[in-house]
Formats: sequence, structure tokens, C-alpha cells
Amino acid sequence: MPLKKNLKQMLFWLLAFTLFIAVYQNVKNIEKEKELPYSEFKAKVKAGEVLKVTMRPDLIKGEYKEGDKTAAFRTIPLNDDKLVEDMNAGGVKSYSGEADKSWITSLIINLGWIAVFVFLWWFLFFRQAQMGGKQAMSFGKSRAKQQDLKKQKVTFKDVAGCDETKDELMDIVDYLKNPKKYRMLGGELPKGVLLYGPPGTGKTLLARAIAGEAGVPFFTSSGSEFVEMFVGVGASRVRDLFERAKKSAPAIVFVDELDAVARARFAGIGGGHDEREQTLNQMLVELDGFESNEGIILIGATNRPDVLDPALLRPGRFDRRINVPVPDIKGRTEILQVHARKVKMGPDTDLSIIARHTPGFVGADLANIVNEAAIMAAKKERKVVEQKDIEEAIEKMIAGPQRKSRIISEKEKKIVAYHEAGHALVARLLPGCDPVHKVSIIPRGPALGYTLQLPLEDKYLTSKSEILNKLSVLLGGRAAEELTFHDVTTGATDDLSKVTSYAQKMVTEFGMSEKIGTISLKKDESEVFLGRDLMRQPGYSNETAKNVDDEVKRIVLECLVKTKEILTVNKKALDAIAAALVEKEVIDAAEMDTLMKGLEPEGVKSC
Repeated sequence: MPLKKNLKQMLFWLLAFTLFIAVYQNVKNIEKEKELPYSEFKAKVKAGEVLKVTMRPDLIKGEYKEGDKTAAFRTIPLNDDKLVEDMNAGGVKSYSGEADKSWITSLIINLGWIAVFVFLWWFLFFRQAQMGGKQAMSFGKSRAKQQDLKKQKVTFKDVAGCDETKDELMDIVDYLKNPKKYRMLGGELPKGVLLYGPPGTGKTLLARAIAGEAGVPFFTSSGSEFVEMFVGVGASRVRDLFERAKKSAPAIVFVDELDAVARARFAGIGGGHDEREQTLNQMLVELDGFESNEGIILIGATNRPDVLDPALLRPGRFDRRINVPVPDIKGRTEILQVHARKVKMGPDTDLSIIARHTPGFVGADLANIVNEAAIMAAKKERKVVEQKDIEEAIEKMIAGPQRKSRIISEKEKKIVAYHEAGHALVARLLPGCDPVHKVSIIPRGPALGYTLQLPLEDKYLTSKSEILNKLSVLLGGRAAEELTFHDVTTGATDDLSKVTSYAQKMVTEFGMSEKIGTISLKKDESEVFLGRDLMRQPGYSNETAKNVDDEVKRIVLECLVKTKEILTVNKKALDAIAAALVEKEVIDAAEMDTLMKGLEPEGVKSC
């Protein structure tokens, strides 16, 4: 098919080029005819200067001598009965007559080139655009694509890590397969299903799985495809999309990144009934207007449900709002098993260990880890993916790629070693901290070194003591620099930013400050409404704000003092870890335990 299509286009362009050359040659060969008065024409005839004459009732044209050259002329005839006698007497070599052209013939000749131009323009701008799939002039037509479920059939077997979400969606699949069972009891098909959750959790994959399980037509589109530079195009595309779905009902319409078109109305500065709001209004009508769309389910996916218009979220439009959460350790293991099917895994790989080392990772992250591990194994000419390849992929995702080409001085290398040793040692000694998995002073991404802590299990609640211990671990690098070199560097910039953020949340959100009390002073993060909330007040007095600042500073300083005490008592262990890092550049948990044997004092408490 592509060869046949290309051959057609080549023939068309060859024909167009040939036609252009012919027109150019004809125009080039047309001689300019001089307009002569009839009296001058008669004078030249009598003088014997006219060589050739062609006559018709409305025009006389021909050739005459002009010095040594021949020139063309034309003139309007008059009622002259003696013209033929005068031409004979003047020695005109050739004269003849032409039939009178009708107005239809003249019209065809004059409009012929215009018709050719219009045809070429239509072919180039309309037909070519539509053949290319762009539909350049079909502004109001929906750009949603109907998925071929036979070629790309996805079922719930291909989705892992969200069993509760799948159970909720199975109701919709069962309704699409057996609608009579529900209609007998008066049940109706949900109008809309909103899938929301962090990016990469598999919302789009779930929608495709619903269509694959139900075996119904599946139309997919993006929220940004509805909004164009032309007014009314978005609303027209929504209408066209639902009309297409009606013809194939029961059907599923999936709109990805729904927040691009369904944000709360009048949320921007200045407000106004803009193009996006017209599109949203049309979507609201299609979901629950006077004309019901039977058998059509709209599935929307977004990671920002807080910005959606309330009218869209009410029952009767989006009847179900389903959270697609970050997977737990069991879910991560199942997701890794799904992606590991496509990769040759070695016998030493244990996906449960990888799942334990990746808390907070979503499906897209885990898929990327498996893919990166396969790439690393291929680069090292391995036949299978080994456990160390996957662990290296995890570190690459967390801290960035290794930058072995970055050369640092011995002095800076020693500073970085003590900085990372401070983090690792405090994390090793304080209770409740995540175990240290690896410490490295090989630059990765923007960092000169890193301390990798991997939790033993997923945590959903964090105590005050655990947060304080985490602050101490973050301050371990700065404290180690200050104790060892009696100076500080800019290496703790990111650590200090995280420490300040955690301390502020403890005081303003978590109610973990006795001075401020068990109240929440969290800032309102809702959208600005018509510009009237631009000058928002913080919601508390200046005195309270000062108390918040004082409490944040107190928490950070107390943790820093505690951290310095721990490192001072364990200075030998700090020196040993730093020296090992300078020598080896990377040490793991086992090597760290070996270094600390006999150097660990008893009774280290949290701050």
C-alpha cells in the first residue's frame, strides 16, 4: 500500500511539472501584438507593408514589415467592402478568415487556467492534508483515535500492583458484558469514571485494560487535543467525539490528562468565558444533559483532581472516583514480575529484594529500572540480567548516572568522604533510621557523593522521634565537616533545604511543637479566584509567624547539637569510614559493619 501511494504521488507531481513547462513555453512563445488604428492598418496595406492577415468579424490580426523585422499587429475592423481589393492591390501574401468564437468557448479558454490552478490548490491543501491524517481543514472534527483491540489487547492480567482498583473497575466490565442483569433491577451504567493518582501509577493502562476485558470500542484522546486557536473548536470536537461513540455504543471514551480542559471555571486571573470553558461546558452537557448518551462511559485520568471543576465531579457525571495509589511492596513485586517477562533474568535475581529497595516507586519507575538493567547488561556483553545490574539501575534512578570523568582534588575528596561518612554514621547509630545500604563518593548527577538508605518495609505513619532522627542524619554531613576541618562548605545546601522543610512541616502541619500547639497553619494552596486572592493573608498573626520561625530554628539547632555529640563520641569510627571511602570510593553495609567493630559506644539515643 505505501508503495502504491508513493507511485501515485510521483505520477501526479510529474504530470503537474509537465503541465507547468507546457504553460511556460506557450506563454513564452506568445508574441506581443501591437494595437493599430484601422486607418493605419489600411495605409500599411496600400503601402505593401502587410504580409499576412487573419480576419474574423470582431478582430483583424496579422504580420507586417517594420524595417528589417516582422511585427505582429491587431486592429478592430470597420465596415469596409473594399478591404479584399486593397489587400490584393497591396500584395498581401496570405489572408484568411476565422469562424466567430461563441461566448461559451471564450469562457472555457479564459477560465481554463483558473480551473487548473484551483485543482492544484485543492489537491495540495485539502486532499494531501487529509491523506496525511492531519485533517487540516476539519477543525471541528474530533482527533480521538479508535484503538484496534485485536492488535493491542490489554487485559487486567497485564496490570499489577492495584488489586483494589481493579476490583472496582470489574463492575464496569461486567456491566458492559451483561447489561441485562443490571437493567432488570433498574441499575444504570455509570456515566463517568475518574482515575486519579500520582504520575506513572498506570491510569492509562487501566483504561486500556477495561476496554480489552469488555471487548467494546475504545476511543482515546488527550485533554489538550480539544483546545485550539479557533473559537468553538473544542466544544465541536467534544460533540463529534460523543457522536462517534454513540454510533459504536456500548463504547468507552478515554480522555487522558483531563485537567488540561476540565479545570475549575473562573479560576484564572481575569476569569472570562474562554475557549477552555466552552469545551468544559459541552463535556458537562454530553455527560448529563437533556439528551442521554446511553452505553457510553467516559473515563478521565488526571494527577490533579483538586483543580477539576466541581460540576464535573458530581454524581451523574463522574459517578465513580477511583484512586490509583502508589503500589506497596507486594504490588511492586507483582509489577516487576510483569516487566521481567520481557527480559532474560538471571538465576540470582530476586525481585522481592528489589521491591523492598524501591519504596515509593510507581509502575513507570519500576518499568524503567528493568529496562535500564537490561541496557546495562547488554553493554557489558552479558547473556542475562543480573541482580547487580538492577541495583545499579536503582542507584542511577535515585542519584543519577555516575560521573567518573569529574576530577576533584584530594582535599575536596577528603571533605566529601567525611561529609558522607557523617551521614552514614549517624544513620547507623540512631534507632528508627532506614538502614544504610551503600556509601559512595563517586559523583552521580549533581551530587559529589551519596549515602543510600533503603527501608526494610513500607511506612505509612512517621513518629516525631523518627523525623527528628532523620533531621540528624541530614545534618550529619555538615556536622562532620565542622568537627573535622573546623570550617563548612556549600556541600550541605540540599541537606539544609530538606531539614528546613521538614522542621517547618513539623511546626505548621504536624502539630509537633509544644509552643505552637496542636494546630495546623498550612498555607492555602487552592487556585487564585479572579485575582481577588492575590494578596492572600497567611491566616495567622505576625507574632505567630515569629514563633513558627523560632520553633523551626530551635528544632534544627537541637538536632545539630545532638548530631555533633554523636560524631564527637564516635570520632574514631567517623575517621575509619572516611579513610575507607577515600581509599575505595564505595563501601557497602557489610564493610561498614566491619569498620565499626569495637568502635561503637553503647546507649546512643535519638534526639
